[in-house]
Amino acid sequence: MTPDLLERARRIKLLILDVDGVLTDGKLYFSNTGDELKTFCTLDGHGIKLLQGSGVKVAIITGRTSALVAKRAKDLGIELLIQGREDKWVALQENLDNSISLEEVAFMGDDWPDLSVMSRVGLALTVPNAHISVLDRAHWQSQFHGGQGAVREACDLIMQAQGTFDAALAHYLPTHH
Repeated sequence: MTPDLLERARRIKLLILDVDGVLTDGKLYFSNTGDELKTFCTLDGHGIKLLQGSGVKVAIITGRTSALVAKRAKDLGIELLIQGREDKWVALQENLDNSISLEEVAFMGDDWPDLSVMSRVGLALTVPNAHISVLDRAHWQSQFHGGQGAVREACDLIMQAQGTFDAALAHYLPTHH
């Protein structure tokens, strides 16, 4: 972790996630009856809960609208969910808590609609299969693809920078007497 990346991650109070390509593999699945299907990674879900437990808020801003995403957000205790908004920067401006500055926001995205926010926040995160224009502008990229643990890796990065990772991990390890 470079000193610049460490300093950026240390300041984060809010992680905002895109859905398709970040929380999912980016593919759109439809059944014969037209129902949309999405797969989510349990590693990502646990990472989000750990990050929230460390005091960092998590939000979702997505251009698409899906009941599945609403259910996943609810299951993970994500209170700020903004769906159906192509202009993510305007959506963020309308919903950002005044006590949080842009330097204290991380955004994880993978395509052009995410750049309006990624280019303005303190920490821009992405996945290795993101569009080249996003890869060029991100401060950090996961080694995992969207829907395969990329969000967990981002959560771990923030917690490591903020010194909360080891204590969270210790909770799951046996104590030695």
